[in-house]
Amino acid sequence: MNFLAHAWLARGGSDDFLYGNLIADGVKGSDLSAWPVEVASGIQHHRRVDAFVDTHPVVLTARRRAPQEYRRYAGIALDLAWDHFVARELALDQLPSHLVQRSYRVLSHRPAPARLERMIPALVAQDWLHRYADFDFTCDAVRGIGRRLSGPNRLAALVPWLEEDYAALEQDFYRLWPAVAKALEVAPGGP
Repeated sequence: MNFLAHAWLARGGSDDFLYGNLIADGVKGSDLSAWPVEVASGIQHHRRVDAFVDTHPVVLTARRRAPQEYRRYAGIALDLAWDHFVARELALDQLPSHLVQRSYRVLSHRPAPARLERMIPALVAQDWLHRYADFDFTCDAVRGIGRRLSGPNRLAALVPWLEEDYAALEQDFYRLWPAVAKALEVAPGGP
């Protein structure tokens, strides 16, 4: 669900590649043959980023700080926290971003996978990517995703932890982000 981080890492690629990165959480399975090659490449890139981040020692340590009964869901909450820190790093609360506008254009002109078809129009219309710079908005997004999951809203239960652990999470981000960018950022004209 961390659209902004994936967009930033994929910004050097084509619009098809960017689109694949943005919709990958809504695409199930390993058979991507129904997708255009560049879109499939973007979906695969998104999955490589997720695998790298989810197994990175900084993230594993952060997850261990989450309340034990909710750790299974901490990765989703952390994904949105990383988007918050990316938005702050890019000063999206101060300036409109060409990357955000490009992402919205790409998402608006193509159909979203069924799993994201209700979320994508809201993301664009309500300008979520710029708004992630506001931590309160980010916490509301965490709660909102939790409402879409079955059962009690375990993500909402993680918001107090995100708030209390904010300074440590910010430090984690500044250790994690350079490693992710070095390993997986697509250079201009890339895939």
